[in-house]
Amino acid sequence: MLIVLAITGLIIAALFEPLRTAFAGNPFLNGVIISTAFIGVAFIFRQILRLAPEARWLSDIQKTNKISRSAPKPVLLATVHVMLSDSNDEGYLSALSLRSVLDGVAARLDEGREISRYLIGLLVFLGLLGTFWGLLQTIGSVSTVVSGLDLTDGDFDNMMLQLRSGLDAPLSGMSTAFSSSLFGLGGSLILGFLDLQLGQAMGRFFNEVEDWLSAFARYNDLNSQSGNSGSAALAHGLSEEGARAVKTSQSDGTQ
Repeated sequence: MLIVLAITGLIIAALFEPLRTAFAGNPFLNGVIISTAFIGVAFIFRQILRLAPEARWLSDIQKTNKISRSAPKPVLLATVHVMLSDSNDEGYLSALSLRSVLDGVAARLDEGREISRYLIGLLVFLGLLGTFWGLLQTIGSVSTVVSGLDLTDGDFDNMMLQLRSGLDAPLSGMSTAFSSSLFGLGGSLILGFLDLQLGQAMGRFFNEVEDWLSAFARYNDLNSQSGNSGSAALAHGLSEEGARAVKTSQSDGTQ
């Protein structure tokens, strides 16, 4: 991601004069587009950096096999923290509980990408907005220039002078249209690549969490050969807590 931003900076430096001229076409709208692009870049980097403390917390759990009370609670792995804090004596998870925990982690990861996706679409929208705005200015200015020409005057040079002075407004509208499209589409292209890298990083992070939690899973709950009522209850859709309560009551009745 840093390499792509560095390459983008070099391209901007090499084309600084043409880009500055294009930016002057409509400084307000182009400033809004560039500001939105900077906000999107900062947000995506923030989402990437949020994975670092979560990964360190998970790594500490894997090394020490216990939860540090002094360490801050994770945000993206909140469901994993709750699961480990309230783990049962058996030290395993059913397949249903594992899926519930992983769904909670996946939901938090996807929630972080919604804003970046919105900002990418917003850049495209602002570029198209500037395009149509500039075209409307151009059409209106051309209509004003044509209607303002004095065709009864036989002086051709004076007519061309009027036409030349009247074309400034249409050209200004075209500058707004093309410059906003340039900055909007360019910004969405950069944000789209950064969001792609963010998605890959979150995907690798989620896969590591899934691989680690799989060690706690017991996948033979549905095909258990013990034949006890707790496993049968779990097989028929009861939660893990309900199945455990059935097992406990069965053992108490046996004793």
